[in-house]
Amino acid sequence: MTDIPGRVSRRGFLMGSAASAAYATLMNPSLSYAQGELPPLEEYEPVYFTADEWRFVMAACDRLIPAEGDGPGALETRVPVFIDLQMAGSFGDASDWYMAGPHQPDADPLLGFQSPLTPAQIYRQAIPAFQEWCQTTHGDAFENLDSATKDKALTSLQKGDVALAPELRDFFSFLLQNTKEGYFADPKYGGNYQLKAWAYIGFPGARAAYTEWVTRHNQTYPLPALSISGERA
Repeated sequence: MTDIPGRVSRRGFLMGSAASAAYATLMNPSLSYAQGELPPLEEYEPVYFTADEWRFVMAACDRLIPAEGDGPGALETRVPVFIDLQMAGSFGDASDWYMAGPHQPDADPLLGFQSPLTPAQIYRQAIPAFQEWCQTTHGDAFENLDSATKDKALTSLQKGDVALAPELRDFFSFLLQNTKEGYFADPKYGGNYQLKAWAYIGFPGARAAYTEWVTRHNQTYPLPALSISGERA
């Protein structure tokens, strides 16, 4: 499955994705989320997703950035919380996007986003459609499949082998993009719990200046990652 992080050698991929994912998230801030001492992820009450949708999002994130690699997984860093908050906020409802018609959902993908649906609406309509495909093709809901079959199902979704309506074709792209963003964004947005993803790739975070380090090549930065709120890894 191409472009899906989560293999044992994923460190290079994650480091390469970190800057763009974090930047994209900060340019589309949604609801912020004070982390502090949080209850277990299983006890989190979604703001946007229904219980059925939440089970899918949890399972999908767990396969996109699984815990069996050499760094923290998506569930360990609470990525699903980030996605839930994004769907409940300005990104989910596309409040700052140009969404007026005409729309041509089946146009060449090179022409850009053509769906009349917001990201939140795409999640809401695509999840049950994909779940129905999983039930028909693999005999059960996505979250109940074994890991190898989940990966196979996500590969089919990524390649367009799942018969989604044209207006839902960006679903996998959003799912993967939002998973990366939740992994690398500042913890105030719900993911990157305890700055574990930043610590894993050696990203120092929201420190004011690094001028004294510009000429220090091949030296490890000695200070821990720092969040916007002042939390340290």
